[in-house]
Amino acid sequence: MSNLIQEVEKNIYEGKVSNTELVQLIELVGAYLNIQTIPQYAQQNGLSYNGVKKCRTVQKILNVKFVIDNE
Repeated sequence: MSNLIQEVEKNIYEGKVSNTELVQLIELVGAYLNIQTIPQYAQQNGLSYNGVKKCRTVQKILNVKFVIDNE
């Protein structure tokens, strides 16, 4: 695990980070990764669900599949 992840994890477990701050962190990272659910991505880009699933980077996060398109 990288030092950054270890430091964030340590601060979370020590109660140094609030829920609001964690949500802001998730939103920041989500915006950077440009993550969207498969149906959202397909609709926005005029593609089929199966086309997106087979030809895009898909990552399961908290049991939801997201397309990562930040290139």
